[in-house]
Amino acid sequence: MKSLLSILKENHETALYLAATALLLLALVKPQIQLRQEVHNFLLLADVSQSMNAEDVKLNNQNISRMAYTRHLMKKVVETSSCGTYISVGVFAAENVALLFMPLEVCANYDVITDSIDHLEWRMAWRGNSRLSFGVKAAATVFDSLNAPAQMLFFTDGDEAPKVNAINKLDVSGVQIGKNVVFVGIGGHQPVPIPRYNASNKWVGFWPSDAKESSAGAVGVTYSDTSKDEPDPNVAFAEYDRYLSQLDDGYLKSLAMEIKGKYIEGQDTPEFYTFVQAQKPAASFVTGYSMRWLYLSLAGVLILLSFLPNMRYRWSRPDD
Repeated sequence: MKSLLSILKENHETALYLAATALLLLALVKPQIQLRQEVHNFLLLADVSQSMNAEDVKLNNQNISRMAYTRHLMKKVVETSSCGTYISVGVFAAENVALLFMPLEVCANYDVITDSIDHLEWRMAWRGNSRLSFGVKAAATVFDSLNAPAQMLFFTDGDEAPKVNAINKLDVSGVQIGKNVVFVGIGGHQPVPIPRYNASNKWVGFWPSDAKESSAGAVGVTYSDTSKDEPDPNVAFAEYDRYLSQLDDGYLKSLAMEIKGKYIEGQDTPEFYTFVQAQKPAASFVTGYSMRWLYLSLAGVLILLSFLPNMRYRWSRPDD
């Protein structure tokens, strides 16, 4: 009776094809195995105060708003994240932070994540003013709700309202999440006016200089009926009356230093995205690890091996 080994030798092509077919089926039916891995878990936090509507950053040689630039950078972070990375998105306004959704795996939920980023805008803010130090403390509470450590990328221009002084300065030295916070500075380095919009998101002018004493370009007036365009909010009546804003990187750097966090200027460059992806993975998840590439590679090798005997015969056959 022939042994199994001899049968395989006589029918090596069939055996190789069967093995390759089994690997192809595995690639289709069970392309992943579950492994506990150290993964990136990014919380992308957008400042939605109205100063983020200032148009002083360039993309494709065109001036766009800080908010639009934030959306672009966020989507590129998502795009450059490998499968297995988790992403959540939140917004900051006034003194608080709101989480839009819990961490989602980037490849399985790419469309959901990018669509949420596309809808970030100033009207998501629930109140005027902008207190970053309070926002950092609020973010610490949000971190607890994530049920897993995260790396927070806080996209902001650093334009606080009211401005920080010795009286209203908040002590944030006790914030425990500092090592997981990266402030991403958004905006130009030259003062520019802040556009002001009415309840219908229609541009009506620029914030007046007296905003420094009131809400400082944060989110705009409160309407009793937001479906109406009138009464329109007060705007600057002349160029010299405009409230000017710029990226306050000095304040963001000092705030980052105080909580032992990091600061980087947000730029649409490979270096920026490399910096983001180079951050130490913050969480450990049981997540799917793709084996499809291995199954397909092995199947391809087996199919090539099925031709080996014929190739060897042709190479060893003397020339006619």
